[in-house]
Amino acid sequence: MIEFDAVWINANLATMTKSTEPYGAIADGAIAVKDGVIAYAGPKAGLPAFDVLSTPLNDVAGQWILPGLIDCHTHLVYAGNRANEFELRLQGATYQEIAAAGGGIASTVRATREASHESLFTLATDRLNALQNEGVTTVEIKSGYGLDLTSEQKILEVAALLDEHHPISIQKTFLGAHALPAEYKNNADAYIELVCQMLPALQQQGLVDAVDVFCEGIGFSVAQSRKVFAAAKALGLPVKAHAEQLSNLGGSALVAEFAGLSADHIEFLDEAGVAAMAQAGTVAVLLPGAYYFLRETQLPPIALLRQYQVPMAIASDLNPGTSPFCSLQLMLNMACTLFRLTPEEALLGVTRHAANALGLADRGILAAGMRADFGCYAISQPAELCYQYGVKPLRQLVIGGKVCRLTV
Repeated sequence: MIEFDAVWINANLATMTKSTEPYGAIADGAIAVKDGVIAYAGPKAGLPAFDVLSTPLNDVAGQWILPGLIDCHTHLVYAGNRANEFELRLQGATYQEIAAAGGGIASTVRATREASHESLFTLATDRLNALQNEGVTTVEIKSGYGLDLTSEQKILEVAALLDEHHPISIQKTFLGAHALPAEYKNNADAYIELVCQMLPALQQQGLVDAVDVFCEGIGFSVAQSRKVFAAAKALGLPVKAHAEQLSNLGGSALVAEFAGLSADHIEFLDEAGVAAMAQAGTVAVLLPGAYYFLRETQLPPIALLRQYQVPMAIASDLNPGTSPFCSLQLMLNMACTLFRLTPEEALLGVTRHAANALGLADRGILAAGMRADFGCYAISQPAELCYQYGVKPLRQLVIGGKVCRLTV
């Protein structure tokens, strides 16, 4: 008789595995967990015999169980807000004009540099709690609001503390090449040299899981981004990029050249870039929150991504300037309504494909051997998570095999 730590029965499983059934669905399913790992996920009839007297048994009475949701692109550790810029945009100012006047990323850099570890940790914990209440179990957190070694290190140290003290699993991404700090005005090449010097110092402290750049006209050129990627490659770190958000510079093709994890935003991505990503296995991360908040009109090339079978992930892009939305469930709805993804594509985008965008092979689906991250939802079908926003259908959340308390 097999020993399990806990068992869930009478569930509908949306395994999100490759299957002939939409969502990889299994009716009347069961999940068994041992040592933080899924030991069984499949039909209840196939559940191995176990000691029912000593094993906690969870009867979910027909609820749907999905893999833990993954928010694979956030800027979650920051101080301050940019509500004033929201007003300016409504009065006609563009994102580029606000940045040129000292707003945008620069204003958040000032607030974040001034904030303590403790205040950043408290602010970030509130945001993580909101994501956890929707069923999020893994979150990527980028730096990039420090733009000097001390402040970038502070942001990544807070991310590491969150990983240690919060149930949600945290992936730490170094985004030193996010914007040009005031002290390097008109000297972007020198700042990129500094970023390349920061990287090994931060990696030696275990603070970097991946490296990102903002490859854009108001960010950094392809040549400058290449230098950062080369430095990351020399350290054995995977790369990704904010690319093709406002123009088509070829940042996505550059990511693909380095076999990068993902190209994110990609509204202006062309077919050559899509083809390069497909060949490299690079994930397209769609960020509908920023598209909505900036009132963009250039849609990502969804049809081309489908044609070339490029995996599409969905993320919140949580940040104070262009996507101040602490809700992955809202992003599911926006991905369907704004980008016309199917609900199954959207849910793949916050599970299996989001895991791929972070280079994590141990989560994103319900299958034996995977991390025991999953949520039980009081819904009638998986599409309901994309269809309705505002209600909280999550009834139970398991992270690493442990049931997590949902906050109010």
